[in-house]
Amino acid sequence: MRPSGRPSARFSVRALVVWVVVGLGLLWSLAALTIVGLKWIDPPTTAVHVQRRVQAWVDGVPYRERYTFVPLSRISPNLQHAVIAAEDARFYQHHGFDWQAMEIAAEGDMDGKRLRGGSTLTQQLVKNLFFGTNRSILRKGAEASLVPVAELVLGKQRILELYLNEVELGPGIYGVEAACRSYYGTSARSVDRDEAARLAAVLPDPRRRRPQAMNRYSGIILRRMGQMGW
Repeated sequence: MRPSGRPSARFSVRALVVWVVVGLGLLWSLAALTIVGLKWIDPPTTAVHVQRRVQAWVDGVPYRERYTFVPLSRISPNLQHAVIAAEDARFYQHHGFDWQAMEIAAEGDMDGKRLRGGSTLTQQLVKNLFFGTNRSILRKGAEASLVPVAELVLGKQRILELYLNEVELGPGIYGVEAACRSYYGTSARSVDRDEAARLAAVLPDPRRRRPQAMNRYSGIILRRMGQMGW
């Protein structure tokens, strides 16, 4: 009689699962170590940058990347405050997750309202650095597990500095310095409140929105800044 192949098959499946788990663990560890390194090293690129280059290559369209990393001290407080007011009003109060904002966003989804998502700047930073713009349950889980690492290791000021420098603000435009040069012909250090609010207003859809067209939403951001004491 020939021996049954079932035990061997079960072993193969079990071995595959083990290898997948080990591989995922190694990738997570690499991402966590990268976050540790980002405490001192400015990232030369991100997953979003790479994703856009590949998309342009696949589509056969020209692609020009503008990305200049500057320290937080060279970014106008107006711009820092506008981005926080627009994207994460409780940035300095939460520890990576804003449960209140998530609840409001979920209620808005159920009511059919188009509200800003509940992701914090820290969540967005981790997503942009490692995962790009694609959505999946696996990505959300990995992102959630790395957010506490970023909060613990980097601290609020470094998180804000990294976010402002790597965030997508237009086709091929990454970071506030490149955006200010492209849209206003000046540095991120020199923008006024109105310019800062208009730039922050493009963040929900940076590939389509332009600061000069953001009259209504920039006004909302300016009011939020005033309410927050800025």
